[in-house]
Amino acid sequence: MDESTPLFPIAVAAELAAMHPQTLRQYDRLGLVTPQRTAGKSRRYSMRDVVQLREIARLSAEGLNLEGIRRILELENEVATLSTRVRELEAALADELLNRPGRRVFAAGAEGEVVSLRAGTRVRKQNQIVVWRALGDGRDRT
Repeated sequence: MDESTPLFPIAVAAELAAMHPQTLRQYDRLGLVTPQRTAGKSRRYSMRDVVQLREIARLSAEGLNLEGIRRILELENEVATLSTRVRELEAALADELLNRPGRRVFAAGAEGEVVSLRAGTRVRKQNQIVVWRALGDGRDRT
């Protein structure tokens, strides 16, 4: 069971949400909270529905009308759905990048920058020797 499992009949959901059962019926008709139905057509509310009913009560107490509340809930549900989808796509992309042959490799450059390499290549090392002479000394130094 999870938070979206329909467990509560209307009387219990109304008590948990501190509302009258008739209010829950009205919200169902308006589409604010749509409980699932049993085979006998009675309403069954989930814990998510109860939380949404409490949110409706809070927004209503702040002065929002039911249409404004409906729109807020619709947008919140859309954001939740899209967030879930983004997480799924990020996981799929990460799996694809890890499993793809020839994936990209990164190294640190001489200046601390990130250098992108092909798989199987190495960073070219700087191993030149610099010879310099101090002024007036005549000896070479390395």
